[in-house]
Amino acid sequence: MAYQNIPMKMTYVNGYGIRYFDYNKIIKELDNDHKDLILLHGIGASAERWLPVLPGLTEHFRVIVPDIIGFGYSDKPTVEYTMDFFIKFFKDFLENLNINKLNIIGSSFGGHLATEFAIRYTNRIEKLILAAPAGMMKSSTHHLDQYIMAALYPTYENALRAFTDMAYDPNVVTEDTIKDFVNRMRLPNAKYAFMSTLLGIRDSPALPGRLSKILAPTLLVWGDNDRMIPLQYSKGYINEIPHSNLVVMSNCGHTPYVENSIEFNREILKFLRD
Repeated sequence: MAYQNIPMKMTYVNGYGIRYFDYNKIIKELDNDHKDLILLHGIGASAERWLPVLPGLTEHFRVIVPDIIGFGYSDKPTVEYTMDFFIKFFKDFLENLNINKLNIIGSSFGGHLATEFAIRYTNRIEKLILAAPAGMMKSSTHHLDQYIMAALYPTYENALRAFTDMAYDPNVVTEDTIKDFVNRMRLPNAKYAFMSTLLGIRDSPALPGRLSKILAPTLLVWGDNDRMIPLQYSKGYINEIPHSNLVVMSNCGHTPYVENSIEFNREILKFLRD
């Protein structure tokens, strides 16, 4: 899917420019309270990471996909990228777009941000979907280390190795994905924002003992071959979030929405439209 045709917009959150995609092809019969779906990407990624699933989701929801501050083609200020900073950014971003209640799909770091937002603002989330969220794992994995090295030393070879090892089937990794990652990580302040976010994740409030505050129905989606954030970390979420279920996608690594977008969308839409 060529993203030249995607409605790309800019908004300013506390003076920082935020790029986002905004799809507003809504089926009229849908309840207005359930029409907004926000997709949050992982660390070092951008809105483009969600391209495989967008056509199916935009048939049913207004879908908004920001480049989270510090990433993609949004501004990358020299600040401390703490969880409090990201939560304030996301809250103010939603206020800019006049969104009160919403559904969220968050992947990896975006899943951590979505989880924390759902803990702090329990009455604003209709339904929560977490795709292999970060936040529970206290030690790194080889594949995460490899991805970090690709971000700090963004050569084509380093990025290709990190992305192919992240996936179950390396054939899903496109040349455009690799080149875009390398180009973005070479932007001013991109490496600083990446490393500051890693520190912010490390120092963020522990999730165990707090996940029970999430009131929204929650769906966990995990690839059975995720070697970046392994499937075993799903247990902490399922055991503590009151209304939660787990879908394990076969033959998928860390990004099942890229590796099998059709099945991912089928599970997502079944959950969101129940």
